Amino acid sequence: MASRANVYSSSPLDRIHTRRDDHPWIAEKLEHPETLFVPVWRSRNLVRGIDAGGPPEAVYLSGDTAAALRATGGNWAFLGMLDDAPVFGIDISGEEDPTPLVPADLGTFADLRSVGWGEPKPEASVLAHARGLLHWRTRHQFCGVCGGKCESRSSGHVMHCTSCDTDHFPRTDPAVIMLVHRGDKALLGHSTRFPRATMYSTLAGFVEPGETLEEAVRREVLEESAIVCGAVHYHSSQPWPFPGNVMLGFYAEGLTEEITFDTEELKDARWFTRDEMRNCDKHGFQLPRVDSIARRLIEDWLAAG
Repeated sequence: MASRANVYSSSPLDRIHTRRDDHPWIAEKLEHPETLFVPVWRSRNLVRGIDAGGPPEAVYLSGDTAAALRATGGNWAFLGMLDDAPVFGIDISGEEDPTPLVPADLGTFADLRSVGWGEPKPEASVLAHARGLLHWRTRHQFCGVCGGKCESRSSGHVMHCTSCDTDHFPRTDPAVIMLVHRGDKALLGHSTRFPRATMYSTLAGFVEPGETLEEAVRREVLEESAIVCGAVHYHSSQPWPFPGNVMLGFYAEGLTEEITFDTEELKDARWFTRDEMRNCDKHGFQLPRVDSIARRLIEDWLAAG
């Protein structure tokens, strides 16, 4: 069981979907000076505090600054209500330099994964929400059925094909992520995609059509490491809009020990003891980022032993 909420979860927004097609209400709120906007510039979000080494804080814009964002003509989407204030995400990626629109003293555009939220903050989920939805908007300008041009409907939550009338909805791809354990050891791998040469993390993979989550866990572990898994237990989930996933976290019982890893997916895979994982620096490796569900799976497993 998860010991606390994951980063990018616990959104404070009321998504109030019934307002998405209330065109007069949306039009009024878009122009209201107290409406809040969450800008996204080339997949980066506006945060403050990180340049000074302090805790990161989300930046919401309103008034004249928000009006300048709207004037760029970028894609926008209604995210929901934050108490009594409507919140919209807006993409200003068409601007070569966002500084004239968002003065530097308001914050810095950064990749959320580099910010280091550490403890879960509800505002982090709002930024992630905006990033994921606007990324989908940008990638679905044309119909996957007939190739026709799509236009935005339902306040940014539907892309409607103007040729064949097909409605396309925001896509979230489910991925399983699992800590395989056997006795006092857990299986970690070093992926070919990891940015840090010494980082080891839990195994993960996408759910395939016609597959249960438990089946996906066992298949992915077997494919990547040749380890056979038995019992699979759910831990928690985490929105991961980088660009459009939800991570479904599990613990899996390892029934075998001999590892043969897939060299296309992994550079290495090993069994680590709890002592080694608690003292990873001493043993020459690093654990995944603190904002990831992979780290949460590891921390909760360590706490239980």
